Amino acid sequence: MRGGSVPSFYLYGEPHRAVDAGFVHAERLDDRSRPSEWTILPHAHADLVQLFVLDQGGGEMRAEDARLAVAAPALLLVPPAVVHGFSWQRESAGSVVTLSVRHLALLDSRYPGLAALFQSARVIALDDAAHAALEAGVTALMRELGWAAPGHSAAVDAALLAILAETWRAGGSSVADTGVAPGHQSALVARFRARVDERFRLREQIAVHAAALGVSESRLRTACAQIAGLSPAAMLDQRAVLEVKRALLYTNLSIAEVGYASGFGDPAYFTRFFTRHAGMSPRAFRSRGSYR
Repeated sequence: MRGGSVPSFYLYGEPHRAVDAGFVHAERLDDRSRPSEWTILPHAHADLVQLFVLDQGGGEMRAEDARLAVAAPALLLVPPAVVHGFSWQRESAGSVVTLSVRHLALLDSRYPGLAALFQSARVIALDDAAHAALEAGVTALMRELGWAAPGHSAAVDAALLAILAETWRAGGSSVADTGVAPGHQSALVARFRARVDERFRLREQIAVHAAALGVSESRLRTACAQIAGLSPAAMLDQRAVLEVKRALLYTNLSIAEVGYASGFGDPAYFTRFFTRHAGMSPRAFRSRGSYR
């Protein structure tokens, strides 16, 4: 798997393609895990979020540079574009729900807080009641996805909302229930994040980003501090470090090539930058975290 880039799939093993705005999919865990000998290699989905309900078994989820132990019954959440993989115990069982980022955004516009469930990759242990409720929601969703009866779209969204509401409850206080729609500052920070995702390798000054977004530098700093708790420069560095970690863990590029590919023309500065943010050198990080 280790080449020059992390595989990006539509669904695991399927070539990447454009995702329909209303895309919703559900399947059994072993549909892809069993043919893959219970190992799902690291990959990403650019425009999809995923929710796993584990009914039986366990294993390990790899999310970026973290390894998370999993034991049934459990709920696993995977945000868009996060590099993830799984090592399942044989005969593990459960279900996987996948939906487009745009459909999640639509649901979030009606019920603010749902999109925040997927801010980070997480494993949530379930009690029996939560597990039963999620199982019921997934069963209803699979039923509706399997036919085109009257009210199909409404029924699919109803099942999705039941699953997401139970996910929200199971996640406890780790997700804030604001009860209000995102304001102008949230929208500005979202636009800044999107721009950083596209252009972080250019290492542009914050003033350049602010001008491109049509706001003052001070307004961008205030919005990032209030919404993300970070300065714009820290968010830019955070994104660069994430890309470096991905390349170190999931590609066979040399350390110098990783630096150049991530926007660092000076190898010595690249090593200092990464060491300052990660607490270890690129070589040490790769040695410690190589995927097996």
